[in-house]
Amino acid sequence: MATPKAIGAIELSSIGIGYQIEDDMLKAASVEVLIARTICSGKYLIVVGGTVSDVESAVRAGLASAGDSIIDHLIIPNVHPAVFQALGQSVVLGPDDAGALGVVETFSGVSVIAAADAAVKAARVTIFRIHLAMALGGKGLCLMTGTVADVRAGVQAAAEEVRSRGLLVSEIVIPRPSRELFGDYL
Repeated sequence: MATPKAIGAIELSSIGIGYQIEDDMLKAASVEVLIARTICSGKYLIVVGGTVSDVESAVRAGLASAGDSIIDHLIIPNVHPAVFQALGQSVVLGPDDAGALGVVETFSGVSVIAAADAAVKAARVTIFRIHLAMALGGKGLCLMTGTVADVRAGVQAAAEEVRSRGLLVSEIVIPRPSRELFGDYL
């Protein structure tokens, strides 16, 4: 499949229902499963990519049969390509790429995807990590770098997106971070 133009996600409180919803989504449209797994704490997360119409159809089908198990969901029609790279943990920073550090922490894995997309569309930041719920107690984490001004703008846009959903935990900008904070990414 070519690089998807849209991304959709559903976070569920039931693992069993999660498998059923994933099947429903795959049968409803031609989408690529980007992430489908159990997450902390006993939840199930499904992230799909594809054309806008296919992602909308898949998410709509998933929501139709998920009932009260839905924790959070989203559709981003024209997702920024950097989101896919960060989700796939394929962003490697060079020693000169690490600038200010921005951190956005969310109460759901799904909402951090929307946060990352908002950040990279609002400012010239490099999203180098989107961490979805595993070993985070079900939270989401987005890490970005760039100039101080860009990181502030990116974090602000991301935080506004998540705050509107009532799911913001923290928003942090570290203007001159220690290089050790980037140790796993350089």
